[in-house]
Amino acid sequence: MVCESGQISLLNLQQNKVGASFLRINMDTWLISFVLSALLVTVTADVYIVTMEGDPIISYQGGENGYEATAVESDEKIDTSSELVTSYARHLERKHDMILGMLFEEGSYKKLYSYKHLINGFAVHVSPEQAETLRRTPGVKSINKDWKVRRLTTHTPEFLGLPTDVWPTGGGFERAGEDIVIGFVDSGIYPHHPSFASHHRLPYGPLHHYKGKCEEDPHTKKSFCNRKIVGAQHFAEAAKAAGAFNPNIDYASPMDGDGHGSHTAAIAAGNNGIPLRMHGYEFGRASGMAPRARIAVYKALYRLFGGFVADVVAAIDQAVHDGVDILSLSVGPNSPPTTTKTTFLNPFDATLLGAVKAGVFVAQAAGNGGPFPKTLVSYSPWITTVAAAIDDRRYKNHLTLGNGKMLAGMGLSPSTRPHRLYTLVSANDVLLDSSVSKYNPSDCQRPEVFNKKLVEGKILLCGYSFNFVVGTASIKKVVATVKHLGAAGFVLVVENVSPGTKFDPVPSAVPGILITDVSKSMDLIDYYNVSTTRDWTGRVKSFNAEGSIGDGLAPVFHKSAPQVALFSARGPNTKDFSFQDADLLKPDILAPGYLIWAAWCPNGTDEPNYVGEGFALISGTSMAAPHIAGIAALVKQKYPQWSPAAIKSALMTTSTVLDRAGRLLQAQQYSDTEAVTLVKATPFDYGSGHVNPHAALDPGLVFDAGYEDYLGFLCTTPGIDSHEIRNYTNTPCNYDMKHPSNFNAASIAISHLVGTQTVTRRVTNVAEVEETYTITARMQPSIAIEVNPPAMTLRPGASRSFSVTLTVRSVSGVYSFGEVKLKGSRGHKVRIPVVALGHRH
Repeated sequence: MVCESGQISLLNLQQNKVGASFLRINMDTWLISFVLSALLVTVTADVYIVTMEGDPIISYQGGENGYEATAVESDEKIDTSSELVTSYARHLERKHDMILGMLFEEGSYKKLYSYKHLINGFAVHVSPEQAETLRRTPGVKSINKDWKVRRLTTHTPEFLGLPTDVWPTGGGFERAGEDIVIGFVDSGIYPHHPSFASHHRLPYGPLHHYKGKCEEDPHTKKSFCNRKIVGAQHFAEAAKAAGAFNPNIDYASPMDGDGHGSHTAAIAAGNNGIPLRMHGYEFGRASGMAPRARIAVYKALYRLFGGFVADVVAAIDQAVHDGVDILSLSVGPNSPPTTTKTTFLNPFDATLLGAVKAGVFVAQAAGNGGPFPKTLVSYSPWITTVAAAIDDRRYKNHLTLGNGKMLAGMGLSPSTRPHRLYTLVSANDVLLDSSVSKYNPSDCQRPEVFNKKLVEGKILLCGYSFNFVVGTASIKKVVATVKHLGAAGFVLVVENVSPGTKFDPVPSAVPGILITDVSKSMDLIDYYNVSTTRDWTGRVKSFNAEGSIGDGLAPVFHKSAPQVALFSARGPNTKDFSFQDADLLKPDILAPGYLIWAAWCPNGTDEPNYVGEGFALISGTSMAAPHIAGIAALVKQKYPQWSPAAIKSALMTTSTVLDRAGRLLQAQQYSDTEAVTLVKATPFDYGSGHVNPHAALDPGLVFDAGYEDYLGFLCTTPGIDSHEIRNYTNTPCNYDMKHPSNFNAASIAISHLVGTQTVTRRVTNVAEVEETYTITARMQPSIAIEVNPPAMTLRPGASRSFSVTLTVRSVSGVYSFGEVKLKGSRGHKVRIPVVALGHRH
């Protein structure tokens, strides 16, 4: 829609030019030149942010004649009504106006804002020439083109409200996650990336609670650590023993072998404000969720074979020993382990139970087996299982054909020259020799098979074959082919779609577009065939099809966000390898995991489109888990004494089940025709809901749990042998909570509800004031729900229990969904999801 309206405005501009030429006969020359110069300024001006010498209000210690100090102590708010503050604010604004008034004529610029409180500067709409004048002016510290207008950023910090609602409460991004160590069990790290640099205006202080080791690069003998990366080790003994480890490819060091580890570490804890440049374009600035948190690397995943649980468990064990506060795991089994009778008791989950006992919060990716039910690979109550959401930023582009049709597609690329159509040539029609067809030339992976004279200056049409899906062909190679042949751009055409095929926009230095809608592809092919004349042998006599590629660099923002991503694994949770349902809701929470910009390793081959690049734009629950790890670090920073369960509860009970437009969350799903559609989402898609970091920092109540509660859950889950529990926990089953659904989770799940069942929950007031909560509940009609008591008052630090009674009204054969809400008299709102499956007996 945006592209179309942009097209209309361009047409209008052309009409204006025609009108101007007609008026030239009838009007004075000075008027025309004035109009044209005004148009010129409008077209070429941009917004710039200018910072000035001199302190803003928050840090002004005095010294300027007639103005007393306004600086405040840390954690103290500015009294904006005081005369000291208002007079100094006026003084700064006058200086901003004065410098602009001295440099430029009135009407040739527009000041948008004066910044006085947190930075001293202003935003101004000026031409590049005027910006250069400002840059050279004494008193100007810096001038930056507004990055919000400069295409896109990693964006999820903004989408989650971190810069405006969360980071400022903890001292800004320069303190967000201070002294919190996040451990990453992944594919290593690329330590030279600016996202992990430690040359910082505020030096990092010593970390007394973390004792991790730092390996050296075997080639350079330099440490993998700096003050940002505080630990770096690799674990590959099991991989070596299996004969899977190749030191030339996998690196016998913490060096990232495929890019994945660098990407996840940057999402959780990458530095703030890192310019994201690729192919000569700046796609804004990247940041982690907790940009000040430290990074501890435990490499246990490798490029070609993934990882072995023995190595992963060793890495987790070492991480907890070293003193990490948070563990981020974008790793899990491919399916429930068949070697144990239960999903909750295996070396991996048991090791994580030990980690949580030691006070470490664990975030784990839910898995990428969606949208099908029971595809989760993260099962246990002590783990925070993270599903993946699509945020509000989408990338769209369009191809305009010579017959006027506009075909929608995706392509993160510049446009072909405006107001110009280019000849379209199909890859199969511009081969040097038909015998090269054995190379599948329609993939456009090999420039040497094409006739450069026929391709130069034209748009090359290529086929998006299965090779792109499996990774043996890449858009990056198409770009290289186009560059080598001197083509004006490329179109990748999808003629048939396999279920589960995921199309992501790929940054391109040349104009390019991927047409993913098969019906649109057919429109293009039909137009090309009708327009192209051939001789009796089928050889092309003349190429007459034309087209132009739009600008795909600018993002489009949607209110229909967040949505549950198609690939995100779904519940119900399973308790054993025969896929019986567990009395525990999973996933726990939803976080952004679709098209996430973050650091990449130039050595990385995990994504063929990003080989040799410093950043990548990729999707997966692997990207969602570090979002939660980073946000958990912010909660841990504010509440250092909280248990992992309390942090998890704060994230879950404050999450949202509404999108930005105020509608219930939707989930991507397959329709009967295998096309992707949207359906109403359920807790099996999103858990408690989409994370809300700002609300999580002040949850009011938490559902706390400790090691004995986890043991009670295991000991009451039917089918788990008490000897097996003792084998993994070295603890006898002395903990009985009567039913696993009584485990004090921030959710309720009953997989086999017969008649009536009552479950209990215990809440603790973590606010600093006494508060009275009213408790209400609702459920879908086939199951009745009641809560008791209907209200309760809790003093700070106090705990109280309440009960939830569920009764089968009718047996539908499908789960019923509902929720329990606790509404506080001081504004706190707590919500937990309820899922239950009614049975006759």
